Amino acid sequence: YCNYTYKSCLPIIMQKSKARQDFHGGKSLPRCRRINRMLSNESAPPPAFGRSNSQASMDSTSMEDFWCEVESIKESSEDGSEEATLLEFKPADEGELEAEWLQDVGLSTLISGAEEEDGQALLSTLTRTQAAAVQKRYNTYTQTLRKKNKHTVRDVRDIFGTNDSSHTFSIQIQFPLFSANSCLDCGLDKGSPSITEELSYEVSFSESITIFAKTQEWPKNQRFKKEDSALPVSFRFGLTDVGDLSPEDMKKIRYLSLIELTAFYDALGVELKRNRSERVRGRENGLFGVPLTILLENDQKKVPGIKVPLIFQKLLLKLEETGLETEGILRVPGSASRVKNLHQELEAKFYEDTFDWDQVRNNDAAGLLKMFIRELPSPLFTVEYLPAFITLIKLQLQALHLLIMLLPEANRDTAKAFLQFLKKVVANEGKNKMNLWNVSMIVAPNLFIYKGKRANQQEMQAAATTAHIVRLLIRYQDILWTVPSFLISQVRKTNEAAMNNSKRQLMFDKGSDIPEGVIRVYAPLHSKVSMAIQLNSQTKAKDILARFHCENSRGSSQNTRGQIQSLHEIGGNIGQHCLDPDAYMLDVYRANPQAEWVIKPKAS
Repeated sequence: YCNYTYKSCLPIIMQKSKARQDFHGGKSLPRCRRINRMLSNESAPPPAFGRSNSQASMDSTSMEDFWCEVESIKESSEDGSEEATLLEFKPADEGELEAEWLQDVGLSTLISGAEEEDGQALLSTLTRTQAAAVQKRYNTYTQTLRKKNKHTVRDVRDIFGTNDSSHTFSIQIQFPLFSANSCLDCGLDKGSPSITEELSYEVSFSESITIFAKTQEWPKNQRFKKEDSALPVSFRFGLTDVGDLSPEDMKKIRYLSLIELTAFYDALGVELKRNRSERVRGRENGLFGVPLTILLENDQKKVPGIKVPLIFQKLLLKLEETGLETEGILRVPGSASRVKNLHQELEAKFYEDTFDWDQVRNNDAAGLLKMFIRELPSPLFTVEYLPAFITLIKLQLQALHLLIMLLPEANRDTAKAFLQFLKKVVANEGKNKMNLWNVSMIVAPNLFIYKGKRANQQEMQAAATTAHIVRLLIRYQDILWTVPSFLISQVRKTNEAAMNNSKRQLMFDKGSDIPEGVIRVYAPLHSKVSMAIQLNSQTKAKDILARFHCENSRGSSQNTRGQIQSLHEIGGNIGQHCLDPDAYMLDVYRANPQAEWVIKPKAS
């Protein structure tokens, strides 16, 4: 079955590849047509990697590993080791998706008609493209209601004004630039010379698309080489990880990410489809087939504050300790009968700490890891915007970045742990013979193909493009799990607008005794609990931490030993923000002069 499926699809893949070359005349696309390339309806072919001596046992130019993994999943379902559960997708009635979208972005007041400060604050900070996306969905929703004669709805002009084209939604806080490539070596134009692609963190992605469409030119300081996948080294506000912001601010990030993702797709002329599925009732106890949130609730009773399920952590640890150098790890399946028995034994003994991990072979552990992911009642990359993940190969890293921001916290943290492990597998390619493309092909069916689904050839071919998405996730995970600075800027503006609307004062009123450019830093766990620090253009957060560490070493405080201390920005126009050690403090201070500055342990 495996070889038959692969061979039957290979001519189609090769035909599409040849058609691409014929269409472009065998030449690379000029820079002015890169946007058109992103709008192509073709699925990207697998990347054409060279074959090295160390990879003689595998064909990395084909999708054979993908189809074999699909067959392996099918066999494990048929022998009863996995219960086949099909997620049924329900078509939405006209207007329902728009209503759900408005609720998901924090604008439910547009549906209820109630006046709410938070919703108004959010609307006041939207860019033009974001506001247009909201207006489009609201118009569709209201037109549907009028057709159904349900009730009178608010006119869109009451929300956006009679002449919204003259209203400016620009963001005033100027954040530094972060650049990354957009096509990301995803298999397109493999034979063409390396070109420069751009990703700005300063301007919203959707605004960048509209600017490019008008000028056919990106700012020169926003360009960098295509091969560069590392995080930027000079970024004056530092980088903000998804765990560095308060839950309240991350909630706003999620609202803004969905608005921005929708606006981004609108700017590209691509429909953003959303799935609606019946809820699959998972188990309420045990290890496999249990929702991540319930698993974490149970695990947090044993280990407070844990963010990744204990069983998932243990499987990753087992493989990292003994399996990273195993040839064919992830690709070579373990014994189906052994995996089934280990599965049952884990369910019975894991929480009693009586399970013998030494008996578990590496390939069997890999099988259990993939089984855990497949048996989640809802996919790790949630079903609502799964079509956006699957069509993403035609778009850009920006869209994938926003999709990561949309994930529930439990899914995002678990996915990050999984991708960090996969990166380690790829780093040991010399011994385990698993390169980035091999790993991506093996993992993709486990992430994106539902249990029990019997797809036709066209669906399977479309599913094969998910391997490219996994490839992007592994390679660019350090970028994808940082919060775009323009979203943080909008959160600041939203918080300021909410406080202004309610006539509330900022949390911290800096006293008149503190001069401009001077901050008072509090360190409750240090022997010296506070210090006034004069900032200059070169002062970084780590410099302030070093000063307190020096002062603390002279005292007798034992509270901070063994703990990772970080400088936090609290209050003002942000809930709480753990600062990057390389953040330039004068820039952060000017963005939020009313904040408190506190040194305390960073949340794990």
